[in-house]
Amino acid sequence: MVIADFTASDAFLTVLEIFFFVVYFWILITLLSDLLRDHELSGWWKAVWVLFLVAVPMVTALIYLIFRGQGMRERAVKEQADARKHFESYVRETASTSPVDELHKLADLKDSGAISDEEYERMKAKLVA
Repeated sequence: MVIADFTASDAFLTVLEIFFFVVYFWILITLLSDLLRDHELSGWWKAVWVLFLVAVPMVTALIYLIFRGQGMRERAVKEQADARKHFESYVRETASTSPVDELHKLADLKDSGAISDEEYERMKAKLVA
């Protein structure tokens, strides 16, 4: 193909083909990751799904989305919730301070006059409890 024969419509079609190619692989990767994440399915059923995804990818992908789409959403939501819980626990462990550190900060605030004696006692009671 000579470059002079490559028109704007040819360029548009090329971009469109690349877009659908990327979307196709994105769908395959999403389906495979969901399939491997599912603990309710046995290894044999996973192997059958993978075999059909390789042999007849478009039809199998549509069938998978129709019959297992709701489960895909539930597994994705559960995975995101687990990831958030692990992240929050990591942040709490990393950034947490001990009650002794908090009492020291309260004493510094009281000494500088930023909080009153009754506020200090109230916050101290919260920390100790």
